[in-house]
Amino acid sequence: MNPADQIVPDSQHKGLVAALPAPLRDYAQLARLDRPIGWWLLFWPCAWGLLLAGGEARWDLLLWFLLGSIAMRGAGCVYNDIVDADIDRQVARTALRPVASGRVSKRAAWVWLVLLCGLGLIVLLQLRWEAQVVALGSLALVAAYPFMKRITRFPQAWLGLVFTWGVPVGWIALRSDRLEVMAALYLGAVLWCIGYDTIYACQDREDDASVGIGSSALTLGKHVKAGVGAFYAGAAVLWCAAFWLLRPDWIALLALLPAALHLGWQVLKLEDHDADNALARFRANRTTGLLVALACWVVGNA
Repeated sequence: MNPADQIVPDSQHKGLVAALPAPLRDYAQLARLDRPIGWWLLFWPCAWGLLLAGGEARWDLLLWFLLGSIAMRGAGCVYNDIVDADIDRQVARTALRPVASGRVSKRAAWVWLVLLCGLGLIVLLQLRWEAQVVALGSLALVAAYPFMKRITRFPQAWLGLVFTWGVPVGWIALRSDRLEVMAALYLGAVLWCIGYDTIYACQDREDDASVGIGSSALTLGKHVKAGVGAFYAGAAVLWCAAFWLLRPDWIALLALLPAALHLGWQVLKLEDHDADNALARFRANRTTGLLVALACWVVGNA
């Protein structure tokens, strides 16, 4: 079977989204409401920052962060689809997305984007002002991301900066000290994101090459597996550094062992030329995020 034939198109509807009337289904798909892996990956760094900062009793903030992650991941996807409509038409997996296919106009997509941002604003107002400032600091990074694939061969590095911004937001939501701990946790999250998005990019290598856009999967070529392993190893080292800076105790580092083993399992099982395998390894990072969150909860509230 041709690898391209194995790729599940983004236009495929599943779950509750499939039961919606066609017009609403298109807007749900624009925000990727049928693909929760995206907002889980956006949410977990928020949880890490909050829990390592000692937010055991702030379950209300965790729920607000989850709602904000759903809304802002949706807004980011809508913005990305508006900007990338011409490219999406040339890629098998994305050609039938609502904006690329013309089922939703760009004007209507902009209205939907504003509504999702309004929900994000409600979440933002639940944070103390220092965290609000940090959260707003990500807007320039978010706005620039869709253009990175046009000007760099490693757009996943920029996505890493954007998609893990929840670490500093979660940390500053509770405290403004020990910024070295926050920085190590954030940089580790960035490397983690580069690793898992490189896996995701393996699905589109042929299309990306033909369209002429950058991708870490293309840049790494035959060394994708080694590259992902290096990014994951760097992430684990930086997370250990964050834990050690906060609590210099070897026992505390054991809390990260399940997450490190899970990352190692991903690398061992990765078959980067098998689209189904790559997608499964990518989605497995929802579990990685949970394991790191549990480790942050244990160490941050010890």
